[in-house]
Amino acid sequence: GQKNGKGYYVYAPDKKGKPKKSPDPETYELIKGVVAARREFTPEEIVERCMVPMVNEVARCLEEKIVASPYEADMSLLYGIGFPPFRGGACRYVDQTGVANFVAMADKLAPLGKLYEAPKLLRDMAASGKKFFG
Repeated sequence: GQKNGKGYYVYAPDKKGKPKKSPDPETYELIKGVVAARREFTPEEIVERCMVPMVNEVARCLEEKIVASPYEADMSLLYGIGFPPFRGGACRYVDQTGVANFVAMADKLAPLGKLYEAPKLLRDMAASGKKFFG
């Protein structure tokens, strides 16, 4: 949109004369009918929306025996994708949060899609009070 001046952004020259982009207010009017209203998310909501799908996928990998143990899953996250080492990994996160609390969190986000639905392994662990570690 910068070249022809049409698109999601409006380009206005900054102090040095270089084009600086800013959202075009007309864009919000165009998409108003097909998107939910804009809202601010708390830091906790952002963490939940990122962690629930990741943990659910790790649990599915454990269920399907793609990963042999929670230790291997957490180490893969730490060394493979750069998960913050002080957090310990997805399984450790669930243990710290509490499996029942995590399942409740996933249930709260389930209307967002199948990605947020807690798998059977986590539901069974919550019902029996089990943890991944210890």
